[in-house]
Amino acid sequence: MAGRIPQQFIDELLARVDIVDLVGEYVPLKKAGREYVACCPFHAEKTPSFTVSPQKQFYHCFGCGAHGTAIGFLMEHQHMDFVEAVEHLAGRLGLRVPREGGRGEAAPARQPHAALLQTLADADRWFRRQLREHPQASRAVDYLRGRGVSGEVAARFGLGYAPPAWDGLLRTLGSDEAARARLRAAGLVAERAGGGLYDRFRDRIVFPIRDRRGRTVGFGGRLIEGDGPKYLNSPETPVFHKGRELYGLHEARESTRRLERLLVVEGYMDVIALAQHGITWAVATLGTAATAEHLERLFRTVPEVVFCFDGDRAGRLAAWRALEQALPAMRDGRSARFLFLPEGEDPDSLVRREGRDAFLARVEKAVPLSEFFLEGLAARADTSSMDGRARMAELARPLLSKMPQGVLRDLLVEALGRRVGLPPERIAARLETPAAAAAPPPRPRPAPARRTPVRTALALLLRQPSLAAGALQARAWLRELDLPGVPLLCQVLDLLEKEPHLTTAAILERFRGSEAGEQLARLLGMDLEVPEAGASAELEGALARLEARHREQRTEALLAKARAKGLDEAEKAELRRLLAAESPGTGLGSALD
Repeated sequence: MAGRIPQQFIDELLARVDIVDLVGEYVPLKKAGREYVACCPFHAEKTPSFTVSPQKQFYHCFGCGAHGTAIGFLMEHQHMDFVEAVEHLAGRLGLRVPREGGRGEAAPARQPHAALLQTLADADRWFRRQLREHPQASRAVDYLRGRGVSGEVAARFGLGYAPPAWDGLLRTLGSDEAARARLRAAGLVAERAGGGLYDRFRDRIVFPIRDRRGRTVGFGGRLIEGDGPKYLNSPETPVFHKGRELYGLHEARESTRRLERLLVVEGYMDVIALAQHGITWAVATLGTAATAEHLERLFRTVPEVVFCFDGDRAGRLAAWRALEQALPAMRDGRSARFLFLPEGEDPDSLVRREGRDAFLARVEKAVPLSEFFLEGLAARADTSSMDGRARMAELARPLLSKMPQGVLRDLLVEALGRRVGLPPERIAARLETPAAAAAPPPRPRPAPARRTPVRTALALLLRQPSLAAGALQARAWLRELDLPGVPLLCQVLDLLEKEPHLTTAAILERFRGSEAGEQLARLLGMDLEVPEAGASAELEGALARLEARHREQRTEALLAKARAKGLDEAEKAELRRLLAAESPGTGLGSALD
């Protein structure tokens, strides 16, 4: 969707969201006075130095310096981009993200691959038009009807048709060399061995692959008849990564306002067949096994994920690989289960044969991750012998070590202990420390900021934006003061005069991506040791020290001018007032003669 997200909406979002609830879904927080603390999720540590403030709606780590708002946490911890983070927070509150303006107003910084995405959007429209208008499209239409796909579902998923011609798309969208280069970069055309280009997708039903924001980032194509691979995907491009995207995720989010569960299947037609039967919360990986990034993306969307596999040996091996990827993502509050289908069936064929209710009944009976984990280990070791039980414990050790600390991990350790005949604490002692197993690279510890009047004033205004009302009159002389940080202080005061309702988090978001924003975030993490009741007096003191420095600078400037070329009467009167405020006996009266 084109257009900017209105700043007013972002301010409202940050005012309504509770950062403690948000961070608490990913990090085990404990109350400590007015704030919450935890071991930092951004670097390995044993003593908690990560704090979350409900008053400031801000998190800060005193160990590594990580800091930010609710939006920043999702961007850094969950690797979302800015728009994804805003949409995620809006979804939690049941809000739809508004846009203002049209495509021309989209911020270039937020659309680094705008030209590539536009080419993909143009191709998407072209493929859909071919399904309606091309003389040979009836073959694709007949195939879809034969699979029970209605026009409504085909339209919801944007299904299209790639005609048999070698250059249909190329002739339409490749009008010049720059356009052809974009088609190559988007993976829509390929190079011939002897030179020249040709359409990658030909005589195929086309499935557009959309990202979380609904933008088309790639395509899948299903061969209708003839030679060649049955399914063909776009190659990796700057905007399309198979290990990250999930087919049908955007459509699932659009179909259900508040998703609680996602079903992971293997193919495009599985997703579409399930949607045709009213099961609109299925997604598919794109010809790859589920990756760690897939898992994080799934759990960012829903608390429960059900993996669907064939019940044969190959299906169970694939399910075990999915379990291995899921374990590091299994924080408390998340659930994963495994649905095994009858041999020879896939979700498409099974839902068409049994119907929606019978298929949903199978989903409800899916095997919990804990049960599949223990049974899978037992199948790999002979638990009737002491050696076999020891092997089972050893097989479990690296898998459990991948899991984050939490109730599920503790319960699995206890269940494993019962299976192998060891006390749970003995097993827990043998596990690697989770933080060491997958610790992010250490960050340099930031040097504490030296406390100055400017930094003190800024830090106080960030903590209590309402203090700005009593400081606005200081801007007249502040603008003349030549000290580092003063322009930023004036900028914050100007902002709070225009929008006095802004919260701490909203102020920080106004400066996102700038050096000033980093400076403000560091100041918010500075320990002022000032109680809330004394903040106003502390701000007055900081401004008084700055005003004294302003008088010094102005005095020095007037004296220098007096020596160089003299002062007019108004300047002389000003200098007298300034000197009178200083200690007597300066010996500078001759400058006024």
